[in-house]
Amino acid sequence: MRKFLILLSLLLSTAALAAPKPYDENANAKAELRQTLQAARQNHLPVLLILGANWCEDCRALDTALKSGKSAELISRAFKVVKVDVGNFDHNLDIDAAYGHPIAKGIPAAVVLSPDNQVIYATRAGELADARRMSETGIYEFFERVSRETAKQ
Repeated sequence: MRKFLILLSLLLSTAALAAPKPYDENANAKAELRQTLQAARQNHLPVLLILGANWCEDCRALDTALKSGKSAELISRAFKVVKVDVGNFDHNLDIDAAYGHPIAKGIPAAVVLSPDNQVIYATRAGELADARRMSETGIYEFFERVSRETAKQ
């Protein structure tokens, strides 16, 4: 039984390592942000900037939730999305600083930008930093509220 549990643990670890990572650690985040803003101007949509890291369980949970169900539909309809890797709070910090340090209270953090790169909304109190404990409905309701608020501006 012990050998079976060890084998199962190794298989699960391997599967976790093989899973696609939501944040491209080697991406040119500034270039991706510029491209996303340009696409947002053409489509007249706000940009949803998600700051996070691959090691972060809450970041992975949020990414999974945003790719399925009602949340995926809402996000694709309401925003142009760009994800920026912050590593161990040591990567792309200039982008974080440019938008008021939304990662100060934890990751993942979200910023909604107008197509002309003005902050419309930003998490400031770690609103998504416990995403793994938020239900899919909770995540949907959070972004639905944010999309309503940003549409007014």
